[in-house]
Amino acid sequence: MPSRTDHQKGLLITAIGGLVLTVDIPLIRLADGGAWTILLLRTGTTLAVAMIVWAVWRALSRNAPPLIPGWAGVAVAICYGLTSITFVTAVFHTTTADLVFILAFNTVFCALLSWLFLKERPRVATMIAMLAMIIGVLVIVGGSVGTGKLFGDFMALSSTFFIALAITISRASGKDMGFTSLAGVIFPLGLATFMVAGEGFHVEAPWWIIFDGAVIMPISFFCLAAGPKYIAGPEVAMFYLLETVLAPVWVWLVFAEAPTRDSLIGGTILIVTLVAHSLWQLHEGRKRRAVLMVGQPA
Repeated sequence: MPSRTDHQKGLLITAIGGLVLTVDIPLIRLADGGAWTILLLRTGTTLAVAMIVWAVWRALSRNAPPLIPGWAGVAVAICYGLTSITFVTAVFHTTTADLVFILAFNTVFCALLSWLFLKERPRVATMIAMLAMIIGVLVIVGGSVGTGKLFGDFMALSSTFFIALAITISRASGKDMGFTSLAGVIFPLGLATFMVAGEGFHVEAPWWIIFDGAVIMPISFFCLAAGPKYIAGPEVAMFYLLETVLAPVWVWLVFAEAPTRDSLIGGTILIVTLVAHSLWQLHEGRKRRAVLMVGQPA
């Protein structure tokens, strides 16, 4: 029962994180500023809120999660710091649809990294799903050639890899990395501060990005980073599908930004594959639990 309870807890935590994350890109777009200014405000407010919450938690309880648990925590913090830089860069250099569809590819990276470093060999169905998703991403990236979006798509793919790497390291360590993902913004904050000092501060509606950094990012990053302690990496990655589906909808409603044909085709391949694979995993999980229950003594 405890393992089942932990699994349900992990699913709930990551579901909250994934759902909250869906408004991140629209808020960045609403702020209407330069990339480095946006990164400065986003990471600065995230770090400030995280440090306040962590300090209060630590003062009130001895069970507060560590800020950066060992060298594994340092590696995870670096991964999330690089994710912040590549993600914001991608927002400014490609469409929202391309960005979130490519982010869904982190399921493939998680499976590959788990195979390489955790010796968790994916099943045949998972490998077929990975192949289909690779095709979907290639369709999206192929449609960006000659449109000026190729660099943004590459940054999105880099974000996807760093997220998957952070999830894999978190699972391997078995430690709570909830605050580590937030502490990781120190590096991009320092870089953004240096760049803004040179090019100036440019933002039209700072309150949107301040809300994003102070509320949306701490909740989503903490929940998604804490998930790997309770559930498998590919399961955590699945909850990024919420952003894949909903973020383009919010952007379309607010900015009337419609996805391109190639983006829709590739995105559809990714989403259908993820949904089908998730349903298959759910079915297999129920079968395994049923077998375990039958084998238990009365």
